[in-house]
Amino acid sequence: MASEEELFANIDALLEEEPQLPPPAERARLREAAGITQARLATALKTSTQTVKNYENGRSEPKSPRLEAYQRLLKGWAEKYPAHTAPTTPPPPSAVPQPETPATFTGPTAPATAAAAPESSVPAAEQPAPQRAARPASTSRRPAAKKAAKSAMDPRFPHGPLAVLDGDGCAYGVDGIVLDCPATTVVELVEWTLRESGLGAAKLNRYGKDSDPLIVLTAAAAVKLGLPERLEGHEQRRSLRLPEDHPVVKQVAKAKWQLTQRGFGPWARIYCKAQGRERQCVQLAILSWDALDERAWPGVAEMHPADVARVLGVYAQRVITPRGSTAVSGLELMTAMRPPTKPERDEQTGNWISGHNPGSLGTEPMDPAPPEATAEHPVVVNSGWTGGFLNEEAYQWVRDVNTLGDEDNKPFAVGLDLNTAFLAAAARLVVGLSGPDHFHAPQFNPKIPGSWLVDLSHIELDPRLPSPFTLDGSRPTGPAWYQTHTVAYAQELGYDVHPIEAFLRRETGAYLDPWHDRLKTAYVDTLADLGVTKDLDDQAFLTAMEQHKQTDPALAAVLSAIKATVKGGIGKLRERPQGRHYKEGERWPALERPTWRPDIRAAVISKARVNMHRKLNNMAKMTGLFPLAVLSDCVVYPSPSESPLDFLPYAASGKPQPGGFRLGPTPGLAKLEGVQSMLWAVDLMEQGLNPARHIKGGDVVLEDGE
Repeated sequence: MASEEELFANIDALLEEEPQLPPPAERARLREAAGITQARLATALKTSTQTVKNYENGRSEPKSPRLEAYQRLLKGWAEKYPAHTAPTTPPPPSAVPQPETPATFTGPTAPATAAAAPESSVPAAEQPAPQRAARPASTSRRPAAKKAAKSAMDPRFPHGPLAVLDGDGCAYGVDGIVLDCPATTVVELVEWTLRESGLGAAKLNRYGKDSDPLIVLTAAAAVKLGLPERLEGHEQRRSLRLPEDHPVVKQVAKAKWQLTQRGFGPWARIYCKAQGRERQCVQLAILSWDALDERAWPGVAEMHPADVARVLGVYAQRVITPRGSTAVSGLELMTAMRPPTKPERDEQTGNWISGHNPGSLGTEPMDPAPPEATAEHPVVVNSGWTGGFLNEEAYQWVRDVNTLGDEDNKPFAVGLDLNTAFLAAAARLVVGLSGPDHFHAPQFNPKIPGSWLVDLSHIELDPRLPSPFTLDGSRPTGPAWYQTHTVAYAQELGYDVHPIEAFLRRETGAYLDPWHDRLKTAYVDTLADLGVTKDLDDQAFLTAMEQHKQTDPALAAVLSAIKATVKGGIGKLRERPQGRHYKEGERWPALERPTWRPDIRAAVISKARVNMHRKLNNMAKMTGLFPLAVLSDCVVYPSPSESPLDFLPYAASGKPQPGGFRLGPTPGLAKLEGVQSMLWAVDLMEQGLNPARHIKGGDVVLEDGE
């Protein structure tokens, strides 16, 4: 039985924890009684409107010195407007001037998971103290758009898909939720996540699997859990792992949990065998181990944990819960949208079994045709293949300066960049789903995906344009392997094609369609949240694009990650062997995935390059303009001004001409990449450098010093 002294000590401790501010509802009442808007109060407190909203709905509490200022203000209002006194009539909300603040999530596509997250503009030192959530999720959310709420409010995952754990035990979730995490070891963290956190996300396809909860660790949280703050070694940090004899790895094994073959690195998956239908798996990401690549997630690793949760939460809602790099997530999204299996009834036994899901890549890896493989692939090494390889890559072309006419008299070089060109190419793209079959002297059929050995060297095109058949834009010198779209484009240009041989696939389908549709929606919706919408005219679009990254850095980081997901996911379809110990002819881990499909990667890139050439060709016909250089999805044109509006083709009505480059926010349309002087561009071309690579920043030191 506890002594009187112990009981009084406990009571004194509770009294010391008594809130220093009135209840949240009273804070809102006092502000409204004074006729002050949340935006105006935010300006006075030098914080964001969203943070004030969090103070008034109990999601968060201010820290010193803002705490004392807010307390003084509320005390003054309480004396003027006691609860039993009717307030003086404040001006109606519509009459109160509202400062223009960007509405981060307003449309019906905005995710409920991010609707009330703290503004990223609040410095980390000024972030409010967490409201530790021993409260039900229903009291910690504001009403959200109906479309978003459907997926965000899955009753099995009341606290969203992920949380960012800091060293003080606060786990920052989406929608401003902050959970108390008592874990002091990785094993305790895994068990808390699965049993108490309420984290996870529903499957993206009826035949798929729910997303495992993601816990992101700050440096302080990692140290608290017994992990090193940084991973050190001679290899790239993202490829480093904890040694097997590390205490944390031993703890995990002792508790009967397992690590995947990737081990305990920046992205660690800890699991145990499923019991029935219940998956027992937690994904960890460690910020100080470079889990979030700066190129894909600019500035995110340095944000306050609440803002990291907001960024990753929006990405999880619109794309997928991150499971590794953006490239890994891009590949995982393909499988999540097209699961390889579905339940079907066995006609003989009547039992439900796992069957093939039509349109998917299945569960077994598939070897490519020799020309579709890489030189070190077992298919090539073991067969002694010497017949050449498919070389479908994005453009890296610079125009010969000797073909410049009076174009170098124009003062400017203007770069245009196609929005997510690979994503646009993936739309309605028919790819092979079955293994390759070998044919000799087949008749070309543009509807059959595959690889064709064709001689296109007889095709002569304008030297002021790159050849559509090679990555460097040079004319082919003899027979070579091409993907179906490249050969079909030769036919489109009016030339006969006579394949020598081919590797073709009988079963076909638009495998990437759901992947494309989800990423396109994510890209367009995120741009719209940044103020770049489809209804803008071209001048307004250019203006909005100049400002969109400053509108909301957190959402700008989401947009960057979406673009990286597209490129990385396509690149992963032909992941090469890694590690200095690899020997040619050995199988490497990526080959065991059904999604190791270099032929699908080639199809996407071939279509993207053909799309680019078609636009270049149409531009020449409509305007007489020829490009100076092309690099993947960026093209540089000579221009009379710094604006692309002065050389893009428009009809008499003012509408953009179809077929050429058009400005806009959707995949496949163009945006301004950068502007430099024409002299700058010509100097680079004379040195064999590509102006399209540097048009954005001009980060090149020229030989003549200009």
